[in-house]
Amino acid sequence: MDLHFCWEIHVTRNHQNIGDIIQSLNTHRVNTLTELCRIERIAASGSEDDQLAFQEPMTSAWSYYVNSNQMLNELRNLTRDYPFSSDVLDDAKWRVSNDPASNRTWNYAWLVLIKMKDDEMIEAYAASEAAKPEMWAGRTPDDEEAQQLAACFAYAWNSALEQMLRHWDTAPSRTGN
Repeated sequence: MDLHFCWEIHVTRNHQNIGDIIQSLNTHRVNTLTELCRIERIAASGSEDDQLAFQEPMTSAWSYYVNSNQMLNELRNLTRDYPFSSDVLDDAKWRVSNDPASNRTWNYAWLVLIKMKDDEMIEAYAASEAAKPEMWAGRTPDDEEAQQLAACFAYAWNSALEQMLRHWDTAPSRTGN
């Protein structure tokens, strides 16, 4: 078999695989943090043309992941005893959308997670959540009770945040690597 022919088969299969991956992004068949990160690594390791082909579908897939509540679902699966607050996520999304530096990557999920961390949002929202009367069967907790519950929320939420951020060795860039 001719070496050139083998290379053409490899390139054709690679293009088909990239096309299939892009299609899975466009149809949202892939919508978990782990799988999106895996595809992001594939995109980052590709040629410049491949990276360009991935840019719009990857951007769209990350946005869908965050806005479809999948990100919130994954955070809540990591914080079953102290369910992650949607208010933290909504505020982080708002802050990212109003941050001029948010165009540094196509990865909206990473931007939202790193915003929570950098702005130290967890502690503030944990305290707010712990002070809600619905957390205490309708009564207002005393300061010590609220502080103890806030510490539990903060620990669980920060652990989930760190676990999700471990998917990236380095901050994703505009081209995905």
